[in-house]
Amino acid sequence: MPTSSPYPHIDIPNQDIFQFMFERKDKPYPDNKVIYVDSETKRSYTFASVKSTALDFGKGLKAVWEWRKGDVLALYTPNCIDFPPIVWGCLWAGGIVSPANPAYTVKELAYQLKDSGARAIVTQRPFLKTAVEAAKSVGIPPEMIILMGDERDPTARHKHFTSIRNISGAARYRKTKINPQDDLAFLVYSSGTTGLPKGVMLTHRNIVANVLQACTVENRLDPNGGPDGQGERVLAFLPFFHIYGLTCQLHFALYQGWVLVCMVKFDIERFCQLVQEHKVSFVYLVPPIVLALAKHPVVEKYDLSSIKMLNCGAAPMTRELQESLYERLGLKVKQGYGLTETSPTTHTQEWEDWRVHIGSVGKLVANQTAKYVSPEGEEVPIGETGELWIKGPNIFKGYLNNPEATANALTPDGFFKTGDIGFQDKEGNMYITERLKELIKYKGFQVPPAELEGLLVDHPSITDAAVIGVYDTEQATELPRAYCVLKKGVEQSDKTANEIASWVAGKVAPHKRLRGGIMFIDEVPKSASGKILRRVLKDKAKSEGVEKAKL
Repeated sequence: MPTSSPYPHIDIPNQDIFQFMFERKDKPYPDNKVIYVDSETKRSYTFASVKSTALDFGKGLKAVWEWRKGDVLALYTPNCIDFPPIVWGCLWAGGIVSPANPAYTVKELAYQLKDSGARAIVTQRPFLKTAVEAAKSVGIPPEMIILMGDERDPTARHKHFTSIRNISGAARYRKTKINPQDDLAFLVYSSGTTGLPKGVMLTHRNIVANVLQACTVENRLDPNGGPDGQGERVLAFLPFFHIYGLTCQLHFALYQGWVLVCMVKFDIERFCQLVQEHKVSFVYLVPPIVLALAKHPVVEKYDLSSIKMLNCGAAPMTRELQESLYERLGLKVKQGYGLTETSPTTHTQEWEDWRVHIGSVGKLVANQTAKYVSPEGEEVPIGETGELWIKGPNIFKGYLNNPEATANALTPDGFFKTGDIGFQDKEGNMYITERLKELIKYKGFQVPPAELEGLLVDHPSITDAAVIGVYDTEQATELPRAYCVLKKGVEQSDKTANEIASWVAGKVAPHKRLRGGIMFIDEVPKSASGKILRRVLKDKAKSEGVEKAKL
């Protein structure tokens, strides 16, 4: 029998995200409270200024671009405190936001722009060249590419987002009417085993529900507390384009009243400096960052004692790593679990349980049901291993333009097949043991093997290839490794391997590089139907260790 969440059922309001965030009656902090702070420039947004900037941008979209309900706005940018008002301004105007990884190449970005049907792009000046080239390839005109952040375009060809506004004031624009249950808020791209990213359709209700679901557990930070009584600090370096950062940092901060100190990218020493400077209470992170805190020598220079709890997600964390961090710094780290398709949080540990059920990702958050299913499609008893299926108001609507993938992922009665293998103990704690999916997770980012395989076989020296993930204990992450069959006459040497690795690195985002090395084999093991037998290669990899490609 499926398991229900141990938490009390909560009522999900029939509101769109803008209403939920800005028109609530129970906000536990004043309008002039600072919510977002840039870690370097100290520029900030209060609740009131986020709202007013979002409204100006939303009205500007309607006035300047005649924005229509369902129009897609792509955000191609690293973390920036302008990200929140742009998101909510677009949603106010009835648009859909599709965030993209700023490490994407022209080809990768163009794919997302075309697949999502993006009408316009917001980026930052250092990423403008790539954005312009990608936009041109899919027919987005230059005037529909605008900037965010502190730098302007010196040519004045691309406006700053603050210039997209209803200047005349002659027309009065109203918020677009939204059906929270059906209308999309976000198109977040999640890589699938087919080799190309899939657009995950998340509705307004999905995000509203997940914020409330997670808040039943993550409710320990005082919006009027902290070192100066202005709210406890949360350090945000997880990318806002990733669902983990988008919901758990950007949305939670405004709803809960946290002061979110925003980092553009992670650097271990800068991380420690900011924790010490702002007396940070809480951080969302991933296993490689836990590893850095547990082992990097620079950490000893700083006082991190203000941290009350760390929450680790996006990839499994080992017991050894959890214990190592606590022994070195006395820092507590609990685990959570979620996916892009679940908005993302489905499970998280209570603060008190961080060391009670080590290895567990916690219990189901409110309003969810889960079951574990055998390969034959039968539900397995508590304690036995199976694929995790989840049902709840945070489950995505489907994959954009991909009815086959949607049908394979969602059951007729509403369960989402996560593709992750695990089990649940008698107390309701969930454990993830492995992934049914073939995705590689490099530092929390998804790397689809099939995409790299498709690229490798285009190399003039390669006739066949297979890619798997190999775990590197030093970095606490999987690394993509390629097994290549070379054409006759091509030398199996380090020089060849390095040339192939460099060639691939020039065509993909950094997280997709073949850091696990390139190995040469005579034949890729395959089943009678032609499917690559990755398990055979994984067994082979265990005897080879991790051989990093020289990139």
